[in-house]
Amino acid sequence: MSLIRLGDVCCKIGSGATPRGGSDVYRDHGVALIRSQNVHNGGFKEDGLAFIGPEHARELDGVTVQPGDVLLNITGDSVARVCEAPRFVHEARVNQHVAIIRPDPNRVDARFLRYVLVSPRMQAHMLALASAGATRNALTKGMIEDFRVDAPPIAEQLAIASILGALDDKIELNRRMNETLEGITRALFKSWFVDFDPVRAKAAGRQPVGMDAETARLFPERVVESEIGEVPFGWTSCGLDEIATFLNGLALQKFPASAGELSLPVIKIAELRSGVTSKTDRANTAVPDQFVVQDGDVLFSWSGSLEIVIWSNGRGALNQHLFKVTSATHPIWFVHSWIEHHLPEFRAIAADKATTMGHIQRRHLTKAQAVVPSKEVLKRADAIIQPHWRRRVLNSVQMRTLASLRDALLPKLLSGELRVRDAERAVEGVR
Repeated sequence: MSLIRLGDVCCKIGSGATPRGGSDVYRDHGVALIRSQNVHNGGFKEDGLAFIGPEHARELDGVTVQPGDVLLNITGDSVARVCEAPRFVHEARVNQHVAIIRPDPNRVDARFLRYVLVSPRMQAHMLALASAGATRNALTKGMIEDFRVDAPPIAEQLAIASILGALDDKIELNRRMNETLEGITRALFKSWFVDFDPVRAKAAGRQPVGMDAETARLFPERVVESEIGEVPFGWTSCGLDEIATFLNGLALQKFPASAGELSLPVIKIAELRSGVTSKTDRANTAVPDQFVVQDGDVLFSWSGSLEIVIWSNGRGALNQHLFKVTSATHPIWFVHSWIEHHLPEFRAIAADKATTMGHIQRRHLTKAQAVVPSKEVLKRADAIIQPHWRRRVLNSVQMRTLASLRDALLPKLLSGELRVRDAERAVEGVR
């Protein structure tokens, strides 16, 4: 293991710029412009990826991304976040908040370097450097060039990157599988319970698409007018609070945890969004059982960002401003889908508040209507969707386990405390 200076082993270290005209020149397609919101320690995120035309791309030719480049956020609240550039953004550019680090492949493997930079030691070092400035957090080119990292011979770097990459690959596979399962659920829910496609097909004398005759027989043959518009004949509508229970969380400072005793992480809005509970406050185990969150629970923040998630980050205590959503009468995926359907209007209500943190009230749950089908139709839908729902929860829990294993192996492999051969045995089951 030898200590190397990044500036001595990299072909390129440099950040980009905002194209002339700023965001006004962004397009729906063209050359990708990578910004800080795309760079995360967990990987590259496509959400919010901007595009520019060829004329503006030429201005940034000097910061053209190559597959395998290491991307580092160098300013603002996201400083020190690191990921590897994916192959699908070949020839992309970066703006001034992102640095390209391109190591000499004969001396440093790019994947290995990315794992070094996301290690707790390097993250702490970069954050300390970035916060030392007088104004906003920032890392300079000189700082990056002066980074010293421990690097074993290239063959061992490749082996370490392969081990950790196997875990990341499985995490990514599970994530994509969950996206597919979520898409199936959303498409079926919208078709059957929002657009009423099977009912409208029967009303027009057609066989519902992609549906067997036995299932089709369960649907009525016409829609009728109701207080909320057209609904299938025989179906009803009601407020969300009639098909589910919305349990508001507690002010958990009333359950302080003492050092050394068993405790639960407090799940607040920040934890709901990030899924990270390692740095949150703790509550003692006297929290009543109904306010304890488990994997698979549906959580809904009624203030702030208004998010709905299927929790998969272990046991925790439900803080105020969050609902735990349950139902004794309807499948939880059905309830979740209706809340998700109404999220845009809930967010509009919250955004219209004069306070700094907008919110909705329980009366808004009553006003938001759900169309409820016959028991037979709901039972048939549940037979299709419930296995997908369970698979999504299991996948998410496994992703958490794999990430924990990766994070535990990372510092031990980088320090030489754990040999590559022993680490390979630890991850054999996930390859």
